[in-house]
Amino acid sequence: MQIHGALVTGGASGLGLATVESLIARGAKVAILDLPGEKLDAVVARFGDQARAVGVDVTDDSAVNVELTAAFEWLGQLDLAVMCAGIVLGARALDREGNAHPMAMFRKVIDINLNGTFHVATAAAAAMSRNEPNGDGQRGVLVMTASVAAFDGQIGQSA
Repeated sequence: MQIHGALVTGGASGLGLATVESLIARGAKVAILDLPGEKLDAVVARFGDQARAVGVDVTDDSAVNVELTAAFEWLGQLDLAVMCAGIVLGARALDREGNAHPMAMFRKVIDINLNGTFHVATAAAAAMSRNEPNGDGQRGVLVMTASVAAFDGQIGQSA
């Protein structure tokens, strides 16, 4: 599949940044979604006209909608969306003093890693649905990533 336009969440560091680098090396335009700030700006500056910053917190639904609409217009056609954004907040389900895991921490992880990913994925799918099918009948590809913790539980990570 030829990729002309891509979106990468968590694209300012780690696996997301490596994905951005690979896509741009292959000639794709990439909208890089991450928290706004100097790190995102520095990454986008490295790639010139092939990259655009989408500085937004994935837990802010209305801001995500506005920023993604602008990103999809800039890309022209979205062929690929790779969801790499995610956080880990360490706390055991029950600490040594018998205190329960703080629900606010749990909710934050779920809101970013699950709800934020789902929101961006569904917005990307809607944009891709407007693409003409390629020779294989595809209109685009969604990729969700996870850490090894998805398959091998980690001490102190409840979500």
